[in-house]
Amino acid sequence: MAEWRPVRQVRTHELVLESIEAQVLAGELKAGDRLPPERELAPVLGVSRSALREALRVLETIGVLVAQAGRGADAGARIVRHPDDALGRLLRLHFALGSYSLSDVLEARVTLERSSFEAAARHGAPEALAEAEELLARLGAEGLSPADFNDLDTRFHVAIARSSGNDLTSTLTSAVRESVRPLILRALEAAEDWPATAAALNADHTALLRLVRAGDGTAAADLAERHIRGFHGTLVDADGSADGPVPGAAEGAGA
Repeated sequence: MAEWRPVRQVRTHELVLESIEAQVLAGELKAGDRLPPERELAPVLGVSRSALREALRVLETIGVLVAQAGRGADAGARIVRHPDDALGRLLRLHFALGSYSLSDVLEARVTLERSSFEAAARHGAPEALAEAEELLARLGAEGLSPADFNDLDTRFHVAIARSSGNDLTSTLTSAVRESVRPLILRALEAAEDWPATAAALNADHTALLRLVRAGDGTAAADLAERHIRGFHGTLVDADGSADGPVPGAAEGAGA
């Protein structure tokens, strides 16, 4: 007696994605390569141009392809590697939808940044540490708005993660911080004494960079955890629950 099983239903654009992914995994496509024009690629794959465009939009959203309209050498779709923005956007949406709680994000940040600060102290890349030094100087400027502080603060932490030499840790650090950037900005803007808040956060930043440059990874990791739990932790406490994000988190990572 024949045994019948349900046939997997796949939308056409998903087949296109699988085909392109197979080419990447096989090494036939790599960063910098251009895909053939739509009018050539669609018939080769046996799909409509609308299905092909849908697949290309998905790839652009996840940061592995950039499409440029027009004619000439720069026109068309090109394979790239831009995971940071794509992962940050994805996590931010899932956080806003309640897929992850503030507590989840806090613990992820602590784990990632303890690792990156400790590794940076052991073998920090000089150029990334020089960038962190420059960012620290800009963070100390008088009259800096919470929005500008939030941006520079995020870049400081990502620079340290990048100096650790682990590209994945750097990407994940950037994505996790980006997921709660609007919420932390709202908290910075709501600070009763903004200059004092900025000064306290910068005191931590200064001490963190000093410990990294001194090669004291354990102390740097411990301070990084206290720094994150001190500010981010107050947001978790204010939420009053580990089961979902603060209401309005999608509107408003900083410290």
